[in-house]
Amino acid sequence: MSRYYSYLNTAENILQQYRGAEPFAIFIKKFFAAEKKYGSGDRKMISHLCYCYFRTATLFPDIALQEKLVKGLFLCSDQPSDIISLVHPEWVDMLSKSPKEKLEFLACKKNLADIFPFISECSNDINPEAFAISHLSQPDLFIRIRPGFEKLVPEKLEKAGIPFRQINESAIAVANGAKLDNCLQPDREAVIQDLSSQRVGELMQTIKFTENRPVRIWDCCAASGGKSIMAVDMIENPILSVSDIRESILANLTKRFQASGITRYHPFKADLTKPEQLPDEQFDLVIADVPCSGSGTWGRTPEQLIYFTLPELAGYVDRQQKIILNAFKKVASAGYFLYITCSVFKNENEEMMAFIQKETNMELVASRLLRGYEEKADSMYMALFKRNL
Repeated sequence: MSRYYSYLNTAENILQQYRGAEPFAIFIKKFFAAEKKYGSGDRKMISHLCYCYFRTATLFPDIALQEKLVKGLFLCSDQPSDIISLVHPEWVDMLSKSPKEKLEFLACKKNLADIFPFISECSNDINPEAFAISHLSQPDLFIRIRPGFEKLVPEKLEKAGIPFRQINESAIAVANGAKLDNCLQPDREAVIQDLSSQRVGELMQTIKFTENRPVRIWDCCAASGGKSIMAVDMIENPILSVSDIRESILANLTKRFQASGITRYHPFKADLTKPEQLPDEQFDLVIADVPCSGSGTWGRTPEQLIYFTLPELAGYVDRQQKIILNAFKKVASAGYFLYITCSVFKNENEEMMAFIQKETNMELVASRLLRGYEEKADSMYMALFKRNL
């Protein structure tokens, strides 16, 4: 019994120390590294309590922190909980009920949509309540099977005893924390890539390049390189350039590309808000997965529900506009510009699409909001443009 109260006290202590200056996953890892007395089961339960707090804290602004922890655990759980049984045994029979029924049971004055405090900033195609509810649990972990390994990867997962859900020939969902490195060759056979991110590839595959020569591709905000690897898999005979503002990212990309078998690429560091750092050449496809609020991924980082502020959104929008106005200049005649965010905010999505059309005169080919919350995935936005000059 005292162990469960210790969990609550420790989670409360951690949350009182955390100020949102770094991702919570990094912060709590440092905490446990300094506090060696916690076993793996203790760490898992304490972390879960903290994440349940982040997922639901906006619903209970005026109660004590420890009670927020218990109510968060209640709303995020559908299975028996020793802590709930101990602290509020009268809640146990409600654990299997819907989030709406649970909220009514708690006599909460807030609505479920209030879980996401910036719902008024979201794209019109977002279902406010369904999107907000999705934050009560972490999205699944997805992998994309690379060409040629469509049969091998499921066979390896089965042999390793890893449960999975096959979505299509190339997309598979597994539980978070699945030990994939033990049975798969990362990046060679399969790439860890969210389902919505994989669906950006569907738009890539619609592009028709008319000239009979290698396709020049620039992934201008390359980050982890998932879109680059996907482009190589989906577009025949590409010549790839990748850039990022961070040297560490480019170093990691080199390792990933080596593992994936990609050898024909040119990496370079560039701050795309500065025109003088643009490359000299033109490209048939520029992929701009721009820095953004990440609001479509907050199911994975729910601390953002508390610590993100609207002035930050304005900063992202300003940076995106500068990147767009510079990067689009490197789109060759009859080339394509693929704009991507992992955001649900209309300022970064539909309004940015209108900005691109107005400022660049590029033709909109297609756009789509990927409602990942309907599939336990991230939510994203993509828009494909063609330059006809």
